[in-house]
Amino acid sequence: MDDEGTATPRTTWTGHDTDFVGVPVPLPRPADDRATRELRYPRFTVLLDPARRFAVSTAVDIDGAALQDPPRRGDWQLDDRVPADEQAGPAVYASNDLDRGHLVRRRDPGWGTDAQAREATAATFFYPNAAPQAAGFNQSKELWVGLEDHVLAYADATDQRVSVFTAPVLEPDDPPYRGIRIPRRFWKIAAWNAADPGGAPMLAAAGFVLDQSDLIAAASVAPLPGFRTFQVPVRDIADLAGVELGPLVTADVLVAAPGARASGWTQLSTPAQIRL
Repeated sequence: MDDEGTATPRTTWTGHDTDFVGVPVPLPRPADDRATRELRYPRFTVLLDPARRFAVSTAVDIDGAALQDPPRRGDWQLDDRVPADEQAGPAVYASNDLDRGHLVRRRDPGWGTDAQAREATAATFFYPNAAPQAAGFNQSKELWVGLEDHVLAYADATDQRVSVFTAPVLEPDDPPYRGIRIPRRFWKIAAWNAADPGGAPMLAAAGFVLDQSDLIAAASVAPLPGFRTFQVPVRDIADLAGVELGPLVTADVLVAAPGARASGWTQLSTPAQIRL
C-alpha cells in the first residue's frame, strides 16, 4: 500500500479462508455455467461476473477480537488484473445520485496488525467490490450496513470469527444505465460457529435481502422513497440469486429454530427484530 492509502494487488493476497469459522464454508458460486473471475484480496474474495461487470458473490472473514479501525483512506480504482470493460468503473457513478456501495465493508477485513488492517481496508476500494446504490440513507439502509456488527456482537464464540457473504442479485431485467444494468436487490449471509465453548463445531447462518427497487427507476436514477431490509431464509437467497450456498442452507437459524418456518420474509426496522 502506498502513502496515499492506495492498495496494489499482490500475489500474496489469499482471499477468503474456507475454514475460517472452524467449519468449511466455500465461496458461493453461480448455479449455472456462466464465466466468472475470482479475485483474491486480503481476507476477502470477489467472484466477478464479467458479463454483468459486478460481483456474483463476495466473501470476507472477520475476526472480531482483532478488529482495528484504521482511518478511512482509499480512492476507488480499477483492478488491473481484470480488463477495464469487465468492471463497472467511475463512469457509472459520475454526476448522478448513485453511491459506490461497498459489498465487502471497508472495516470488515481490517484486523490483525496496524499494517495488515490498513492494507486490507484500502483493498476494499477496488471497483469489483462496488455496486451502485441509490444515494442517501434511511433507517433500513443503516440497518443493512450494520448487520455485520450485530452478528459479531451476538456471536460469542471464544474467537468471535464470522464469515460474511454479500452480492447484488443480478437479474436480466435490471434497469439499464450507462452500459450496465443497476441491481435492485442485494443479499447478505453471515456465518459463524455457534458451538458451545469446547464443543464440536456447529455452523450457523442468517440471511438478509436489501431491496432498493423503489429507488431505481428504469428511466432514471433519481432517489425515490424506500429501502427495505428483510431477514429471509438462506434457501430463498440461493433461488433468488442463482448461487450455490452449500452448507449455509441447512445451517440457517430460521430453519433450525424450533417452530421456524422454512420460508417467509420478515421486514426489519430495528436490530432487535433480527433472529440469530
